Amino acid sequence: MKAVSTDQIQGQTITETLGMTRGSTVRARNFGRDIFAFLKTIVGGEISEYTQLQADAREQAYQRMIDDARSMGADAVVSVRFTSSVIAQGASEILAYGTAVKMRQD
Repeated sequence: MKAVSTDQIQGQTITETLGMTRGSTVRARNFGRDIFAFLKTIVGGEISEYTQLQADAREQAYQRMIDDARSMGADAVVSVRFTSSVIAQGASEILAYGTAVKMRQD
């Protein structure tokens, strides 16, 4: 399934808008990663443990959005966006959302 950040897909026409599709996940840091992250804050640089945690969360939210779009009968998702919010100290939500659509090849 195609998913794009634009509101159209070149070479295709939207024939039906099915509605908003979304997927989210809430992830928390863990003690093991926090120890390594703390040590890295001393010397500076990227905290790869948190980078990987966020990348995994984004991928899970994205896949859940795609699954939701499929359940609606969509061919594609347009206007895809990601957002995040803090749920509690050490835990954040990643939300992927867009518009589920049916497409026709031009």
